[in-house]
Amino acid sequence: MENVDSEYGGGGRATPATAALEAVVDPVVAIASGTITYANGAARDAFGLDDATAGEAGAGEWDAAAAFASWARLEDAIHETTVGTVRRVALGDDADGGSESVDDRYDARIHRSTDSATITFDRPAREADELPFSSESDRVVKDRAINEAPVGITISDPEREDNPLVYINDAYQEITGYAYDEVVGRNCRFLQGEDSSEDAIAEMAAAIDEDRPVTVELKNYRKDGTEFWNEVTIAPVRDEAGAVTNYVGFQNDVTARKEAELALETRTEALEYLLERIEGLIQDVTDVVAGATDRSGLETDVCERIVAEAGYDGAWIGERNPATGTIDVRTTAGDCGDTTEGIATDGDHPAATALAETAAATETFEGTTQASFPLSYNGIEYGVLTIRTDRDRSIDDRETVILSALARAIASGVNARETSRVLETDAVVAVELTLTDSAVAPVALSADADCRLEYRRSAHRTDDETTSLFTVTGPDATADVLETVAANIGLDCRIVVERESECLIELAGGDDPVGWLSERGVRTEAIESEDGRARLTLEIPRSANVRSIVEAVEDRYEGTDVVSFQQRDRDPETRQEFAARLERDLTDRQFAALQRAYLSGYFEWPRPTTGEELAGTMGVSRPTFHEHLRTAEAKLCRAVFDDSKLSG
Repeated sequence: MENVDSEYGGGGRATPATAALEAVVDPVVAIASGTITYANGAARDAFGLDDATAGEAGAGEWDAAAAFASWARLEDAIHETTVGTVRRVALGDDADGGSESVDDRYDARIHRSTDSATITFDRPAREADELPFSSESDRVVKDRAINEAPVGITISDPEREDNPLVYINDAYQEITGYAYDEVVGRNCRFLQGEDSSEDAIAEMAAAIDEDRPVTVELKNYRKDGTEFWNEVTIAPVRDEAGAVTNYVGFQNDVTARKEAELALETRTEALEYLLERIEGLIQDVTDVVAGATDRSGLETDVCERIVAEAGYDGAWIGERNPATGTIDVRTTAGDCGDTTEGIATDGDHPAATALAETAAATETFEGTTQASFPLSYNGIEYGVLTIRTDRDRSIDDRETVILSALARAIASGVNARETSRVLETDAVVAVELTLTDSAVAPVALSADADCRLEYRRSAHRTDDETTSLFTVTGPDATADVLETVAANIGLDCRIVVERESECLIELAGGDDPVGWLSERGVRTEAIESEDGRARLTLEIPRSANVRSIVEAVEDRYEGTDVVSFQQRDRDPETRQEFAARLERDLTDRQFAALQRAYLSGYFEWPRPTTGEELAGTMGVSRPTFHEHLRTAEAKLCRAVFDDSKLSG
């Protein structure tokens, strides 16, 4: 403060600056050459300076040494303070011992100019409880409240050019990183930057123009350039006549809360965008999977529906080729670039990674994102789906989860088509293998019981559980099997037919390889188990991923060894050929009995005719008719079930 008169309006003239200082609760004095040239109202009250000589604006002349018991220490501190800087002095620790003086209750903040200094006296917290309740103590409380408030507090002077700040508290300095002398005299807009909201700035300006309070949130910048979110409240301060003399501002660093709100908004927007875009895709792909009649059509329709979505540019489905060590493309749609060519199964392309890790894999490069999802169902690999997009937004975790579920639905559809091909196709691969895993019921039974088991066929119970029929042969087959099953709590065994050295049993529970393989499109032709080792003959459609199915069997059952692979064509029998073969196997009497019983409704209930009546039409006795009919039924069942055992 080089020129006290010009700065504070010397000669007793009130100025905007002195008016603002008069409102400050801290004692403030200006000193030049040992003389107090200005003292605000708080200083005049605290140090007993004569108001009569102060003039309207607080200007006057008082001897500093007479006013301050700690003047020697203050004078030394003023001389030690570099021009243009601020020094804080704790007067209460005065070594000279004047503990009863008024100024010993304060700390002094000295702002040194060329040949003068401004001193602001702050009440230390340690003295507050020692003061009796009075106007002075009330001022001290207000003083402490402002200086120690956890929010930044500023006071500006609208009468001065550009409404500069004339006071800031300690919290403001901590929040912004700016010191007192770096702020006072500047408009508060210096905290704003390129990302500060223009709308918030305009709202503050309008409120100041209209002399009304306002609260806004905007991005501000600290002294070191770091950003923070500032909740700013500005309110006018009025005198007794209602005129605005100052503006008080409150700054609150709400960065943590604001960033959490913005993050939530971003996640919400992303989720809404995702759901809006993905919901229709899921429904359409599900419809494609349900309505497709073959695997090729399913895969083509799925890829075309995916690229019809605005967010995706290309989609393709490929499958592993063990012979070449590459991924062969089955179908493509949209713009897939050159990423479908020559993809090695051991490479770093996301399609290779997805197959190797059986999990989604994503790669983003130069604005292009490729995400691959394994097509796997019940442990059987059906290939990989890759989606390509050129959009800036990457495929995030939520979208990955949804697309992974979509890939599983596609794999389920492929599995259903491949399973149906087991019954329809004539081109199959016959696979023979052996296994010794005791979790498989026939293996365990043949190991613990002195018997041999041969698979006949499977059936479904009403509770959707699969049961399998086995012929058991051995010296004491029935007793051995029942004893072994009794020790195997998880196994359900029922004797269907019992003979001297063999029996027909129905097995349920435990590990059922027939049902497990059937779900994966594999037909079990034969199971022969003896001495704890089972030999399986499987038929797999030639179009299926035979290697993947065999690997799944090896992973599931310990001690699995592949014996042979053989490609073959089934020799399907037409209905006419089947009927002709059956007719050749039946005698004339047997054929006549079966035909008459069927045509007369004998197998319906209630029966419209009796066995005796039918016997009469053939000219034979009723027992003879029933013997011919039972024999014909047995041959018919043998022809259907291809079973020569236990037929009698």
